[in-house]
Amino acid sequence: MLITANTDLLALNARAVHASADLVAQASRADLERPTPCAGWRLRDLLAHMTAQHYGFAAASAGDGDRANWRIAELGGDPVGTYLAAAGYVLASFAADGVLDQMFILPEFQRGRSFRAPQAISFHFIDYVVHSWDVAKTLDLPLRFDPTLLGVALGIARNVPDDILRLAPGAAFAPTVPWAGDSVLDQIVALLGRSPDWQRP
Repeated sequence: MLITANTDLLALNARAVHASADLVAQASRADLERPTPCAGWRLRDLLAHMTAQHYGFAAASAGDGDRANWRIAELGGDPVGTYLAAAGYVLASFAADGVLDQMFILPEFQRGRSFRAPQAISFHFIDYVVHSWDVAKTLDLPLRFDPTLLGVALGIARNVPDDILRLAPGAAFAPTVPWAGDSVLDQIVALLGRSPDWQRP
């Protein structure tokens, strides 16, 4: 399913972010040191990245393209609470009047380039479908999305260029990996460089 004028990206994005928050809320302090499907990152590192992305996108939704908004910071004494606050903040920002008419400046994607709101929100949405999967795998928890959400996410994943830029340091996604079976979520994460069979060491 591709994005159309009738696709409620804000609602789909909110569901993906809420899924990530529901999973993160179950993490203990010890869990923060678990390895994740993101090579070299513990759960603590992944949450710091996700938190920074929420604040960066929230700023962009208000027309603020300052790269400083995307800076990864320490999570403080309550990393789970810090993440949950960031998730709530970005959802409130995206719910502001007129956000779908806004141009988002996303310096982490292409310096100085503006994106129309639906495209920018689709970037955030697919990130949080995948990051929800990352957290679920890390914590050995189930993750279920409805077929409508997965259909839209699959359409977006298929349109992410699978080129040499995925090999660059700090790339959002690794090259596509093989997958098997009929799980749409497995196909999405494989298209974006995660192995659906990843197991926590």
